[in-house]
Parts: sequence; C-alpha cells; structure tokens
Amino acid sequence: MMQSLLTLCGTLAPYCGVLCFLAPMPTILEVARDKSTGALPLLPYSSMISNSFVWVMYGLLKNVPSVYMSNAVGVILGTYYFRTYTKYCTTIGAAKQIRTHFRGAACIIVFNMCLAQILEKDMAADIIGKEGVFYCIVLFASPLVALKHVLETKSAASIPLPFTLACFVNCLCWSVTGWFTMKDFNIYFPNLMGLSCACVQLGLKGMYGDKRGKGSGLPK
Repeated sequence: MMQSLLTLCGTLAPYCGVLCFLAPMPTILEVARDKSTGALPLLPYSSMISNSFVWVMYGLLKNVPSVYMSNAVGVILGTYYFRTYTKYCTTIGAAKQIRTHFRGAACIIVFNMCLAQILEKDMAADIIGKEGVFYCIVLFASPLVALKHVLETKSAASIPLPFTLACFVNCLCWSVTGWFTMKDFNIYFPNLMGLSCACVQLGLKGMYGDKRGKGSGLPK
C-alpha cells in the first residue's frame, strides 16, 4: 500500500509541478481581459521565473529529468505571466517595481549559470539546491504578500485560488517523493513549507471568501 502511494506520488509529482505553473493562467487571462492587475502582486510571477530556472539547473546537475523538465515549463510560463502583468500594471511606482523584479531575476539566472560553470558539479548542485530551497519557499508564500490587504478588506479575492490549490497538490506530491523516495532535503523541505503556506491561503479563502467591490483592489 505504502509502496503504491510512493509510486503514485513519484509519477504525479512532475505533472503536478506543471499544473502548478499553469494555475495562474486563468488569473492572468482575467488581467488581460480587464486590462488591470488590481491588487495582484508581481512577486509570484517574477519568483516563478527565478525559482524554476534554479531548479532546472539543479535537475541538470543531479541528472533528474522529472525536476529539470517540469521546471523548464515554469520558466516559459513565468516569463509569459510576467510580460502580461507588466503590460497591464498601472499602479503608482509600477515601472520602478518592474525594473527591480526584472533585474533581480536576471541576476539570479546569470549567477547560477556562473556557479554551474565554475564549481565542481557536486558543489554547484549543493549550493544551487540550497538556493532553490529559499526561492521555492518565496514562490509558494508570495501570495501572502496580500495578507494585510485581505485582513483590511475582509476579502481574499487577491489570493488566486487556482494557483493556491495547485500549489497544495504539487507540494504534497513532491514532499512525499522527496522524503521517502529521493531522500533529498532540497526537494522535501521547501515543499513541506509550501504545503503549509498553501493551507494558510486556503484558510483565508474559506474565511473571507472571494468578495469583490469597494476596497478589494480588483475589478467587480
């Protein structure tokens, strides 16, 4: 029974990862339709690019196709989400915010490419893996940037439900696979943290709902 569960989680994990990357699509399409980002933060999309690229590098260095192939999809989709967000973001100071996020993502990509070229393979994998742990937690927790807004408006509309649900399933599968099958701290630890963050976000959704209107920061 346990072995069957481990096999199932190991098989589903890469697909759940892709599902997680696809989850923001409805939100981004809504942004494009309304031509407004409302109160949605940019961090989930910029961190998706950085996080996915780091895990592509880690997967390549450790020769784990399930890791680097699924995260390559994240790099592509994250770039699309970032571009769409920046096109319709009209909030005060948006240009400065966008430049900061772009430069940050570019620096992370260049830094990790240099690490992979300069250091020995195992050392580079260890450093990039620990770095990935940090970025992964940032990605999963990034919707909580809107926590203050949620509490003030008593509306969880600024927390994208599809992305949060996908993160919950994705983190559950990778936590089980990373802990029991791969026995890789760099895999199971950030996903356990991501699972906790997803539970908090789902709790806020259940508590405050998805009401829109005055003060919610999103179009009705």
